Amino acid sequence: MRIYITTVFVEDQAKALGFYTEVLGFVKKHDVPLGAGARWLTVVSAEQPEGTELLLEPSGHRAVPPYKQALHQDGIPAASFAVDDVPAEYERLRALGVTFTQEPRTMGPVTTAVFDDTCGNLIQIVHAP
Repeated sequence: MRIYITTVFVEDQAKALGFYTEVLGFVKKHDVPLGAGARWLTVVSAEQPEGTELLLEPSGHRAVPPYKQALHQDGIPAASFAVDDVPAEYERLRALGVTFTQEPRTMGPVTTAVFDDTCGNLIQIVHAP
């Protein structure tokens, strides 16, 4: 068994696609219209184009806004992305205007940082040997 797709809920799929591709460097994989303005919109790592897809799913379901708000208020990331160098990625993203809620922090062998994806989610970047 493998993880095929995972989801982050976004208020605006076009805005999310721009952020996840132009700022974070992901690549659009699927973009299928579903009606009523919604799309099956996935991105993948440029480094692993056949890897796990991230679905940029509309936040339209009534359960999503309170869920996202609770996670955000409590500082809990909706997703975690692996990077080779957290401090370097932190500096790269800050230079692009990304807002961080947690600067790089080392906890034992793991280094993390957390940023706001501009789509209502906190996202963690992590490096673990």
